[in-house]
Amino acid sequence: MEKSEQCSTFVVIMNSIMKKIIFTLLLICCTLNAAAQYDTIKLNFKGTKPTISDFATALVSRSPGDEDFEISESLNAFASDWKRQKAGKRLDGNTTIVVDEKNGYLCYESRYDTHLLRIEMCFWNESDQKHKLFSYNITCFDNNKYSPGQFDGINFYRYDNATRKMTFTHNVGNEFPFCSEDGSEISYALPRIGKDITATTWHKKGKKQKSIRWTGKGFSDR
Repeated sequence: MEKSEQCSTFVVIMNSIMKKIIFTLLLICCTLNAAAQYDTIKLNFKGTKPTISDFATALVSRSPGDEDFEISESLNAFASDWKRQKAGKRLDGNTTIVVDEKNGYLCYESRYDTHLLRIEMCFWNESDQKHKLFSYNITCFDNNKYSPGQFDGINFYRYDNATRKMTFTHNVGNEFPFCSEDGSEISYALPRIGKDITATTWHKKGKKQKSIRWTGKGFSDR
C-alpha cells in the first residue's frame, strides 16, 4: 500500500474513533442530565416543618422508572415495612423501625440469621435557617462485624424550606470514604442524640472510632 493510501486509511479510522468518542461523551452528558432531574425530591406534608417521617416517605416514594432506581432498590425492604407500619400492621419479628420525631432520627433494622441490615435517617437544621441537611445511611453487619453490601454507604440531600424540595448533594464539607489509607473498611453511624456522625474504621486488629463534627452547614473531622 502506498503512503497516500495509508494516510487516507488512517484518517478514516481516526474519524471513526473520534465520532465514537464524541457520541459516548454526548450520551454520558444526556444520562447525567436525566439523572439529575431525579436527584430532586418533593416533600408533601402538613404544617410548616417536615418530620423525619416526611423525609423517609419522600425518599422511598420514587417511581421504578426513575434513573436512580438502583439506589431505591436498596431501600425496597424498608419501603415495604415502612408502608406496613404506617398502615398499623405488624412487622416481621426480625424487623424493627424506631422513629424518634423529637430528635429527627429513624432507624430500620432487619435480621436474618447472623446478618443485620441497618438503615438510618436523620436531618440537621442549617445555620442559615433556610435549609436542612437530610441523610440516609445503609450498613450491613455479619456476626456483629461490618460486612458491606452492594448499596452500603451514606448519602446526603439538601432541603430547601421555601420550595419543600431536597436535592442530592456531595457538598457537605467533609468526605466520607469507604476505606482508610491502609485499605480498612469504614462504616458510619448517624446521631440520634447530638449532631455528630460517628465513623468506625474496621482494622484487622480492631476497630477505631472518631466523631465527624456538625458545623451548621456541613461536617468536619477536625
